[in-house]
Amino acid sequence: MAVVKVIELLAESEESWEDAARKAVAEAAKSVRGIRSVWLKEMQATVENEQVKAFRVNAKISFVVERT
Repeated sequence: MAVVKVIELLAESEESWEDAARKAVAEAAKSVRGIRSVWLKEMQATVENEQVKAFRVNAKISFVVERT
């Protein structure tokens, strides 16, 4: 039976929420192997001069725990 761990990351992109999610996964992949999914728990956008400046996500990333 696999054991799955979940970590939570905050990521930001000036392009889109999807790009912010990709950035969160890419950053997690630098130190975590076996990533299986990402769940966008919350989404937020910052506004400057009445225009959206950046998209932010609170991403929950799950991966299988490797046993030794």
